Amino acid sequence: MKTDQEIQQDVMEELRWEPALNAPEIGVGVYNGIVTLSGYVKFYSEKLAAEKAAKRVKGVKAVAEDIEVRLTDSSKLPDAMIAENAIRALEWNTTIPDERIKIKVDNGWVQLEGEVDWLYQKEGAENAINNLNGVRGLSNWITVKPRVNTIIVKENIRKALERSADLEADKIKIETTGNKVILKGSARSWNERKEVERAVAAAPGVVEVDDQLAVIY
Repeated sequence: MKTDQEIQQDVMEELRWEPALNAPEIGVGVYNGIVTLSGYVKFYSEKLAAEKAAKRVKGVKAVAEDIEVRLTDSSKLPDAMIAENAIRALEWNTTIPDERIKIKVDNGWVQLEGEVDWLYQKEGAENAINNLNGVRGLSNWITVKPRVNTIIVKENIRKALERSADLEADKIKIETTGNKVILKGSARSWNERKEVERAVAAAPGVVEVDDQLAVIY
């Protein structure tokens, strides 16, 4: 089992390895396997990349992210332009019902509201905004309300997980409450845990995923 110092060193190395980051601007603290990221970055996408990089490191139990986005003068955009770019980004994604999503921008912070039929559409809308210039942060208040009362079939979700060569489906327990899926058991890494979430979110009828998987390396 790695010590906190070893985890800290590995996270710092992983941040330096990530081409989308300027690692010297990010501080790394570790206590009992919980990583705290601090400092500042120039783009919101870098903030997300730092969190993902830390979660890739073996031994990390959780990540507390306290990174500030400090836009440079060249990367700052008026809120109206950010909103227009966000609208275009949603329009270009054919899986997202952009006409049902409202966008509000306040000092570079984007807020998404509206209703969609599937959880993956809510997540897709967020991903479409993450890499836009001028964005300082994002709040996703989109609600998922299936137009048809679709019954979640646990067996179909199980088969979807088993089809993936990167997942150990036998270690995952699936529970359902209405349109909510609860995941219990373990994953081998944060990346595997995220892949499980993504696979479950794509299942018909799923409105919410409560991921209680423990990461056990």
